[in-house]
Amino acid sequence: MLAAVATVAGLALVLGLLLSWAAGRFRVAGDPVVERIDALLPQTQCGQCGYPGCRPYAQAIARAEADINQCPPGGAATVRALADLLGREPLPLDAGRGAEKPPQVALIDEDRCIGCTLCIQACPVDAIVGAPKRMHTVLAEDCTGCELCLPPCPVDCIELVPLPTPLRGFRRPAPVPALPR
Repeated sequence: MLAAVATVAGLALVLGLLLSWAAGRFRVAGDPVVERIDALLPQTQCGQCGYPGCRPYAQAIARAEADINQCPPGGAATVRALADLLGREPLPLDAGRGAEKPPQVALIDEDRCIGCTLCIQACPVDAIVGAPKRMHTVLAEDCTGCELCLPPCPVDCIELVPLPTPLRGFRRPAPVPALPR
Protein backbone atom coordinates (compact mmCIF):
# COMPACT_ATOMS: atom_id res chain seq x y z
CA MET A 1 0.00 0.00 0.00
CA LEU A 2 2.76 2.40 0.98
CA ALA A 3 4.71 1.52 -2.17
CA ALA A 4 1.67 2.31 -4.34
CA VAL A 5 1.21 5.72 -2.69
CA ALA A 6 4.91 6.49 -3.10
CA THR A 7 4.79 5.44 -6.76
CA VAL A 8 1.76 7.66 -7.49
CA ALA A 9 3.35 10.58 -5.62
CA GLY A 10 6.61 10.14 -7.54
CA LEU A 11 4.76 9.96 -10.84
CA ALA A 12 2.79 13.11 -9.96
CA LEU A 13 6.05 14.90 -9.12
CA VAL A 14 7.68 13.89 -12.41
CA LEU A 15 4.61 14.91 -14.44
CA GLY A 16 4.38 18.20 -12.55
CA LEU A 17 8.01 19.00 -13.33
CA LEU A 18 7.46 18.04 -16.98
CA LEU A 19 4.41 20.31 -17.23
CA SER A 20 6.31 23.15 -15.57
CA TRP A 21 9.16 22.80 -18.05
CA ALA A 22 6.73 22.63 -21.02
CA ALA A 23 4.87 25.74 -19.84
CA GLY A 24 8.13 27.71 -19.79
CA ARG A 25 9.43 26.26 -23.04
CA PHE A 26 6.29 26.80 -25.11
CA ARG A 27 5.08 30.05 -23.54
CA VAL A 28 3.64 32.54 -26.00
CA ALA A 29 4.52 36.07 -24.97
CA GLY A 30 1.77 38.67 -25.29
CA ASP A 31 2.30 41.58 -27.62
CA PRO A 32 3.40 44.56 -25.48
CA VAL A 33 1.99 47.01 -28.05
CA VAL A 34 -1.45 45.40 -27.80
CA GLU A 35 -1.23 45.58 -23.99
CA ARG A 36 -0.42 49.30 -24.09
CA ILE A 37 -3.14 50.07 -26.64
CA ASP A 38 -5.69 48.09 -24.62
CA ALA A 39 -4.71 50.01 -21.47
CA LEU A 40 -5.63 53.28 -23.20
CA LEU A 41 -9.08 52.12 -24.31
CA PRO A 42 -12.02 52.80 -21.98
CA GLN A 43 -12.87 49.10 -21.42
CA THR A 44 -16.58 49.63 -22.07
CA GLN A 45 -16.72 46.44 -24.20
CA CYS A 46 -19.56 48.15 -26.11
CA GLY A 47 -18.68 47.08 -29.66
CA GLN A 48 -19.20 50.56 -31.15
CA CYS A 49 -15.74 50.31 -32.72
CA GLY A 50 -16.89 47.33 -34.78
CA TYR A 51 -15.08 44.77 -32.63
CA PRO A 52 -16.60 42.65 -29.83
CA GLY A 53 -14.55 44.37 -27.13
CA CYS A 54 -11.63 46.63 -26.37
CA ARG A 55 -8.97 43.92 -26.58
CA PRO A 56 -9.91 42.74 -30.11
CA TYR A 57 -9.96 46.40 -31.19
CA ALA A 58 -6.49 46.89 -29.65
CA GLN A 59 -5.22 43.85 -31.56
CA ALA A 60 -6.66 45.23 -34.81
CA ILE A 61 -4.99 48.60 -34.22
CA ALA A 62 -1.65 46.89 -33.52
CA ARG A 63 -1.96 44.92 -36.78
CA ALA A 64 -2.91 48.15 -38.65
CA GLU A 65 -6.30 46.65 -39.52
CA ALA A 66 -8.26 49.39 -37.74
CA ASP A 67 -7.90 53.15 -37.37
CA ILE A 68 -7.29 54.74 -33.98
CA ASN A 69 -10.46 56.85 -34.18
CA GLN A 70 -13.20 54.19 -33.88
CA CYS A 71 -13.94 54.45 -30.13
CA PRO A 72 -16.75 56.91 -29.27
CA PRO A 73 -16.65 56.17 -25.51
CA GLY A 74 -12.95 57.01 -25.45
CA GLY A 75 -13.48 60.12 -27.53
CA ALA A 76 -10.89 62.55 -28.78
CA ALA A 77 -8.70 62.10 -25.68
CA THR A 78 -8.26 58.39 -26.42
CA VAL A 79 -7.55 59.09 -30.09
CA ARG A 80 -4.83 61.56 -29.05
CA ALA A 81 -3.35 59.11 -26.55
CA LEU A 82 -3.31 56.32 -29.16
CA ALA A 83 -1.71 58.66 -31.71
CA ASP A 84 1.00 59.62 -29.18
CA LEU A 85 1.62 55.98 -28.27
CA LEU A 86 1.88 54.81 -31.87
CA GLY A 87 3.60 57.88 -33.32
CA ARG A 88 0.71 58.67 -35.65
CA GLU A 89 -1.23 61.80 -36.44
CA PRO A 90 -4.45 62.15 -34.43
CA LEU A 91 -7.61 61.70 -36.49
CA PRO A 92 -11.05 63.14 -35.85
CA LEU A 93 -13.42 60.70 -34.18
CA ASP A 94 -15.25 58.54 -36.74
CA ALA A 95 -18.79 60.01 -36.56
CA GLY A 96 -20.21 56.89 -38.21
CA ARG A 97 -19.44 54.93 -35.02
CA GLY A 98 -21.32 57.31 -32.72
CA ALA A 99 -20.77 60.56 -30.90
CA GLU A 100 -18.48 61.18 -27.96
CA LYS A 101 -20.47 61.28 -24.71
CA PRO A 102 -19.52 62.03 -21.15
CA PRO A 103 -19.06 58.93 -18.98
CA GLN A 104 -22.41 57.42 -18.06
CA VAL A 105 -23.87 54.62 -15.99
CA ALA A 106 -27.04 52.56 -16.34
CA LEU A 107 -29.84 53.05 -13.84
CA ILE A 108 -32.78 50.63 -13.49
CA ASP A 109 -36.20 51.92 -12.42
CA GLU A 110 -36.80 49.24 -9.82
CA ASP A 111 -40.58 49.82 -9.74
CA ARG A 112 -40.88 48.98 -13.45
CA CYS A 113 -38.36 46.11 -13.60
CA ILE A 114 -40.09 42.77 -14.23
CA GLY A 115 -37.02 40.60 -13.60
CA CYS A 116 -36.73 39.20 -17.13
CA THR A 117 -32.88 38.88 -16.89
CA LEU A 118 -32.40 40.05 -20.50
CA CYS A 119 -30.27 42.99 -19.35
CA ILE A 120 -28.11 40.68 -17.23
CA GLN A 121 -27.45 38.50 -20.26
CA ALA A 122 -26.58 41.54 -22.41
CA CYS A 123 -24.15 43.16 -19.94
CA PRO A 124 -20.56 42.45 -21.07
CA VAL A 125 -19.05 43.30 -17.68
CA ASP A 126 -21.56 41.64 -15.30
CA ALA A 127 -22.56 44.97 -13.77
CA ILE A 128 -26.24 44.02 -13.41
CA VAL A 129 -27.40 41.70 -10.65
CA GLY A 130 -30.77 40.16 -9.96
CA ALA A 131 -32.76 36.96 -10.15
CA PRO A 132 -35.51 35.83 -12.52
CA LYS A 133 -38.82 37.54 -11.74
CA ARG A 134 -37.08 39.74 -9.18
CA MET A 135 -35.97 43.33 -9.42
CA HIS A 136 -32.49 43.92 -10.87
CA THR A 137 -29.98 46.59 -9.99
CA VAL A 138 -26.80 48.00 -11.51
CA LEU A 139 -23.45 47.92 -9.74
CA ALA A 140 -22.42 51.46 -10.63
CA GLU A 141 -18.74 50.82 -9.90
CA ASP A 142 -18.70 48.09 -12.56
CA CYS A 143 -21.01 49.64 -15.17
CA THR A 144 -19.19 51.03 -18.21
CA GLY A 145 -22.19 52.80 -19.74
CA CYS A 146 -21.97 50.73 -22.92
CA GLU A 147 -25.74 50.90 -23.62
CA LEU A 148 -25.95 47.18 -24.47
CA CYS A 149 -28.57 46.62 -21.75
CA LEU A 150 -31.04 49.09 -23.28
CA PRO A 151 -32.28 47.26 -26.43
CA PRO A 152 -33.22 43.93 -24.78
CA CYS A 153 -35.28 45.52 -21.96
CA PRO A 154 -38.95 44.86 -22.79
CA VAL A 155 -40.32 47.49 -20.39
CA ASP A 156 -37.76 50.29 -20.99
CA CYS A 157 -36.93 50.56 -17.31
CA ILE A 158 -33.23 51.27 -17.90
CA GLU A 159 -31.79 54.68 -18.59
CA LEU A 160 -28.28 56.01 -18.83
CA VAL A 161 -27.36 58.90 -16.60
CA PRO A 162 -24.15 60.94 -16.41
CA LEU A 163 -21.57 59.31 -14.19
CA PRO A 164 -21.73 60.88 -10.74
CA THR A 165 -18.45 62.40 -9.68
CA PRO A 166 -16.70 61.17 -7.73
CA LEU A 167 -17.97 57.61 -7.83
CA ARG A 168 -16.20 55.70 -5.11
CA GLY A 169 -14.00 52.96 -6.52
CA PHE A 170 -14.45 54.05 -10.14
CA ARG A 171 -11.30 54.69 -12.11
CA ARG A 172 -10.60 55.15 -15.78
CA PRO A 173 -7.38 53.60 -17.13
CA ALA A 174 -4.37 55.86 -16.76
CA PRO A 175 -2.52 56.97 -19.90
CA VAL A 176 0.37 54.73 -20.91
CA PRO A 177 3.74 56.28 -21.85
CA ALA A 178 4.67 56.29 -25.54
CA LEU A 179 6.73 53.48 -27.02
CA PRO A 180 10.46 54.17 -27.46
CA ARG A 181 11.30 55.17 -31.01
